[in-house]
Order: sequence, then C-alpha cells, then structure tokens
Amino acid sequence: MKNEETERPSAMKVRQGIQDAMTYSLPDKKFSEKNIDLVEINIELDDLGWNFHNFRILNLTDIHLGQWINPEYLSDLIDYVNTLNIDLITLTGDYFSYIIEGYEKSLEDSFKKLKARYGKFGVLGNHDHWMNAEKIRKIFKNSGVIDLSNDVFTLKKNEDYLNICGVDSYTVCEDDLDKVIAKLPRGIPTILLAHEPDFAKESSQTGLFDLQISGHSHGGQFIIPKFETTPFRGPNSTKYPVGLYKVNDMIQYTSKGLGTNSFRIRINCKPEITIITLKSSKKHKIKIE
Repeated sequence: MKNEETERPSAMKVRQGIQDAMTYSLPDKKFSEKNIDLVEINIELDDLGWNFHNFRILNLTDIHLGQWINPEYLSDLIDYVNTLNIDLITLTGDYFSYIIEGYEKSLEDSFKKLKARYGKFGVLGNHDHWMNAEKIRKIFKNSGVIDLSNDVFTLKKNEDYLNICGVDSYTVCEDDLDKVIAKLPRGIPTILLAHEPDFAKESSQTGLFDLQISGHSHGGQFIIPKFETTPFRGPNSTKYPVGLYKVNDMIQYTSKGLGTNSFRIRINCKPEITIITLKSSKKHKIKIE
C-alpha cells in the first residue's frame, strides 16, 4: 500500500455546484457515438483455454457522473454499449466526482441496464472513496455488478477457466494485493482490475497476472499527435498514462476513460470505450471422426 494523501479534497460541493450548472448548459450534452473512441484491441494470453478464445471484455472507466456527463448521456451511452455483443463488462472506478447526492439512482439504473453474457464486475476509484464507498458498493449490489475490490472471481467455460480479480483504490490505500493473491487459483489466466495504472509496477512483480486493466489518468486529456502519449501525468498514472504497455511479463492497458476532472477539455483524446478481445496462443485441436 502507498502512503498517499487520502483525505477527501475540500470544497467539493461548491465545485460540483458550479459544474452542475455548466454541465446542463453545454450545447453537446447528448451522447453521440461519433464523439467516442471505441478502442478495440486483441490480447494474446499464453495459457488461455480455447473456450475463451475471442472472449470480448468491455471496459468503462472514469464516468465522473454529474461532472460534464449527465444522467441522460450515461443512459444513452449504456444503450449503445448493449449493442456491442460483449461477453463480460468491467468497470474500473471513479463513477462520481465531487458529490453523489441526486445521482445515485441514475448510476444504478444505468448499471442495471448493462448486459453481458458472463457478468459485470467492478472496482472503486479514489473519487468513489472520497464520496461514499459504501453507497457505491450498494449501487453495485442493486445493479448486479460484482464488487471485485480485493477479491477474485473465477469464470468457467466448458473445461477452461479465467480469473477476474481486482484491487481497491491504491490512491487512498485501500488496495490489498496479498488478500487477492491468497484467494487466487493458480495456473489459470488472470486479469486484474486496478483503477490506478501505476499499480502495474507492484502487480507485475508477482508473476501472477497476465493483464491489468485501469483508468484514472483520462489519458492526460491531451495526447501528443504521432507520439500517442501525454505530457500531463497525475499521481499514480505517471508511468503508464495511456494505452498498452508491457510491464515485466504482464500486459497493462490504461483507458482514456469517459469523463474529465475539473476542466472539460480533451485535445486529441476522445472519451473511450475499450473492447479487449482475448486470444489463445494454443493450437486448436480439431477432432476428426
């Protein structure tokens, strides 16, 4: 666990009140798929069973509901997500920004609508703890999202298995990787959800995780053309701020997220929905009758 400042930032309600007014005065406050970067990537895992070959995982992160993203926008975005033929949905934190009151039902209704064949799984971000972690866990429960904060869930598809696990927010020192490791079935491909991408430095050292999926950075809200990286890197997203990385033997993916924090500015950095398609490196044996 990292010794970071964990106190809730001051003046949250004042800041949110100002941004509420600005959110609802925006001319483009409705969702449009043309304004979203639908990022599709293939990730090959050495030990992935053939039954999970072409398994599609959709990640949503950093919604920051009520801060530029309004309830109607989120509802329409979820309707769009439900058209994308997804096997599993992951949610990697920061669902709210500076206030939760008045937005809980919207988030719960939207998460209830999310559809995926093998379920919905989530962890919390630092803003979620600053708001009210227990309220968000209740939203998870009421909307059928499995809370993977410091926990493990093992999927079975025919004779093959896949671990989906998560850690709670690293920024506020709620992560407990030891607890995850203690529960983790060995010898199974394993995906870790962690809000903060720089947690990859710690998780990769265990040799137990094949892929970590994160958000938190918003892609810096500015990506340098041609270089596909950002100069703006906040705490716990300095090393792996946007896109795909190899950290030791683990793959790290950092989404640009959906919302923004403080300023509604994105330059060459559209809001992102990520679809990760898992690929098996194993040869497929075809039974000949």
